[in-house]
Amino acid sequence: ALVSHPKVAEAAVIGKPDEVKGEVIVAFVILRTGVEEGEDLKKELAKHVRGVLGPVAYPEAVYFVNDVPKTRSGKIMRRVIKAKALGNPTGDTSALANPESVDYIPLI
Repeated sequence: ALVSHPKVAEAAVIGKPDEVKGEVIVAFVILRTGVEEGEDLKKELAKHVRGVLGPVAYPEAVYFVNDVPKTRSGKIMRRVIKAKALGNPTGDTSALANPESVDYIPLI
């Protein structure tokens, strides 16, 4: 749903453990060239997801990043994103086409 928004180039979503809900949605978004980051855009993107997929898919948080870890074939490595974001060891990253992208993922 995020990539269907005209300001989003790519997006990756992970589940973050939550004591109340069990798991909440956290999104990592790469914006199109020329699009400015901001809190209003985060709210706009979350509202867009809610409109496309419904309230159950509303992201708890949206983070803007420059890149996300991918394999050489272009598959987004959500396992690596989740580990880095939660402060856990990322494991083997030798298959990544862009290993520097792991540094862009913030701790959540």
